[in-house]
Amino acid sequence: MTRMLRTPWSRCRRSRQEPLDHVELARLLPAPADPALPPDRQFLLERHLMTHIQRQTGPSTPEFPAPPAGPRPRPLRRALFIGVPVTAATLAVVIGVNMVGGSTGGGGQDGGPSEIAPVVQLEPGNARTVSTVAKKASHAAETQNLTAPRQDQYIYVKSKVSYLSIDVNVDTNTTKTMVQKLHPREVWNSPDGLRGWLFEPGFQPDEGITLDGDVEGWSYNKVSKLPTDTDALLKKIYADYSGEGDRDQQAFDTISDMISEQLAPPKVSAALYRAGAKIPGVVVVDHAKDAAGRSGIALARMDEQTGERTEWIFDKKTYEYLGSRGVQVKAAGGVKPGTVVERTAILDREIVDEKKSRTPARGKSA
Repeated sequence: MTRMLRTPWSRCRRSRQEPLDHVELARLLPAPADPALPPDRQFLLERHLMTHIQRQTGPSTPEFPAPPAGPRPRPLRRALFIGVPVTAATLAVVIGVNMVGGSTGGGGQDGGPSEIAPVVQLEPGNARTVSTVAKKASHAAETQNLTAPRQDQYIYVKSKVSYLSIDVNVDTNTTKTMVQKLHPREVWNSPDGLRGWLFEPGFQPDEGITLDGDVEGWSYNKVSKLPTDTDALLKKIYADYSGEGDRDQQAFDTISDMISEQLAPPKVSAALYRAGAKIPGVVVVDHAKDAAGRSGIALARMDEQTGERTEWIFDKKTYEYLGSRGVQVKAAGGVKPGTVVERTAILDREIVDEKKSRTPARGKSA
């Protein structure tokens, strides 16, 4: 705790109504605690930042390589909140701060309320049924009744989410793996990706924030032009490889971005699931739950650098995409195996006529 030390010198100075010298005053206070993270925790957070936070492309460094080439992800789509700066590159990113023990607690727009990350029993994945699950998910996507949105309309996605949030105790110089409390999130995106709105009370300003003028990223227009042939699609996704990190993991993450808060033509959605299943290292997890508590079956892949397994969860009967889950499989950065560091659930996905509208458009044809 920071304490103010009262001394005869300070009282004498105040009685003469002389201004306090800030340098002299600082000498009276105890040195602040150094909330430096252990190297393994720091590395894990760096990798999570690379994977999850929405960032601008900038010069790469050995510690914090440049993000993948090609379309950049939309900002504020996945928010990762940590307690202290991780590297110099991280300082350029807007990060919410959760500090405990002599500082501010997690809450409000500085990261939102947080809680201890849940831990689940780890289930090993199996590769034998990957093609079967992908085929069923692909068929479910391909038979969807969807008409392309007009360019003046919006794609509305309502979800329930929770992402990683690290709390740092500056008094004891310890960290705790936390997650945001499950909360609703609503986003509106125009087909070209240049107009939009984000509503996430408690984690963004309560009135919401504009996404107008944003980087295009994986917009509907761009996703709709992807090949529907599985091999051709996978070849295109690999062509955007940045040369940094695991190219297979980068391909899997790219598809993850396309199937979450976006809309795609049925044939493209079907091809994305088939392409994801062909990436080396993908397995099936027979039992997984999304952020809404719905049980499903998942196509998943573990990132060898972070030890986190990303799971695409599908309904076991209809094979409709439900949401995603991130589970720590290998201990890293103080995060033990079984820790759920991320959860999402898609609750609604519609084409609407206006930004901030939740009413499905009557005329959806382009």
